[in-house]
Amino acid sequence: MTRNPATAGLPEGVEVVAGDLTDARTLRPAFNDVTAAHLINFGGDYRPLRNGQQIADLLRETGVGKVTLLSGWQEGSLEPAVRASTLQWTYLNPVQFMANFLSDWGEPLRTTGVVREPYGDRKSPPIHESDIAAVAATVLTQDGHTGQAYHLTGPEILTPREMIRHLTEVTGRDLRFEELTPDQTRQQWSTRAKRPNLSLFRAFTQIPGVSDTDVVEIYLKMAGASREYSTTLTDNVEKIIGRPPRTFAQWAAEHARHFQPQDAA
Repeated sequence: MTRNPATAGLPEGVEVVAGDLTDARTLRPAFNDVTAAHLINFGGDYRPLRNGQQIADLLRETGVGKVTLLSGWQEGSLEPAVRASTLQWTYLNPVQFMANFLSDWGEPLRTTGVVREPYGDRKSPPIHESDIAAVAATVLTQDGHTGQAYHLTGPEILTPREMIRHLTEVTGRDLRFEELTPDQTRQQWSTRAKRPNLSLFRAFTQIPGVSDTDVVEIYLKMAGASREYSTTLTDNVEKIIGRPPRTFAQWAAEHARHFQPQDAA
């Protein structure tokens, strides 16, 4: 389901339907003859959904009985509405999506070959987006997952420097990570126009009352902190789908063309 099927760009054979989670009226046709659905708790502007109860009611009315729910940065109205419903629900809580590096690092690596960010040794276990999809598909088509919240990670803990090295290997280019100090980050990212196109920023800017300065400080606090939840490996992916999650090296090889100069891509 997508807001604009004409621009979805999905492979041949995929059935595409129109729908917008922020407008429950558009969802009824998409839910016809559907018994299970994967949901996210935010709309196209990254804000938590405000119409969660309407969506939960519509799911019940149309006969959808089972859902997986992927949450964003803040709990919105959808989570409590789903919990209070008769739906069989399962939370999926993945950490850093590998796919986010397409937007976070694609442009700077294509044009300059350099990523400039703070905290080059920060650690995370990024997860392949296809593994998140595989978990959702398995949970929605099998029993035994109702009421569970699954923390999903990739198979290894990596730093930005290590991920850049993987991209260097698959592209054959001299790609580099240059670390900014916190003060350099504040100075160089002082306005929205100067900041890189990081996926975290798109979420932060939708929090009411958060200024441009606040966004950078939130980023520095998150990137510089060592949080057990976001740096702990789990085996939930393998337990659910029966195989280990894909590595970042595999993801990098699949997407190497996106990190090549435009004239070579």
